[in-house]
Amino acid sequence: MISWLLPQASSFASTIDGLVLLIAVIVGFWLILAEVVLFGFIFKYRARDGIRGQYVSGEDRSQKTWVSYPHYAVVVFDIIIIVAALRVWNEVKVAAPPGEEQIRIIAQQWSWTFVHAGPDGKLDTPDDIRTVDDMYVQRDRVYTFELHARDVVHSFSVPAFRLKQDAIPGRAIHGWFRPTREGTFDIQCVEMCGVGHGLMAGRIHIGSAAQYAAWMTEFTNTAVAAHRIASSTPIADVAAHDHAGTAGGTR
Repeated sequence: MISWLLPQASSFASTIDGLVLLIAVIVGFWLILAEVVLFGFIFKYRARDGIRGQYVSGEDRSQKTWVSYPHYAVVVFDIIIIVAALRVWNEVKVAAPPGEEQIRIIAQQWSWTFVHAGPDGKLDTPDDIRTVDDMYVQRDRVYTFELHARDVVHSFSVPAFRLKQDAIPGRAIHGWFRPTREGTFDIQCVEMCGVGHGLMAGRIHIGSAAQYAAWMTEFTNTAVAAHRIASSTPIADVAAHDHAGTAGGTR
């Protein structure tokens, strides 16, 4: 619904936009109503010659109505917002669809590392594909991700996906997304993480099945070393440490 401000590029983007719109409409309605009543009373009971101001205690039944009825209405609308928010939370965070491919995301000052499973479909094997600051995915394919932070707290955000997830050192945090629109979109860190925070930008490239296959074929070729991290980078060690910390109850 607010896609004219920001494109929608994931399966749950419109759902989250719908929740934002619902909250905006409800809050906007009450804001306008409250201001109309406020200024209406200011005008009606303004100071005028020959009319003495009265002290209003608010104890009369008719006066209490102006407080109690709006209060009940606000509670009802709050319940509506909470129910809608829980439905969105269940769709995005709880009832995740089965993943078709897994990506490991490593946040560090001040770059992103993305690890794709290679042709064997498994992470932490020699054919893993690693890229820096650029993630490559296929449209209409469900991806589960495993998010890690190597140093400080970061926050992985893809505005076009309406996706934001904190990355916490010592924890492996899981999520999912399904890209629905081809193109290149911004990846941002939205948690202050040091002097280079504003430069910690990335890109997610969404392509068709054929285009995605071409990307993966290109990156498995050792001639494109500029797109890869040196094999000695201990990405797997970071993941293993975070999994151990999560299993041990690290929070």
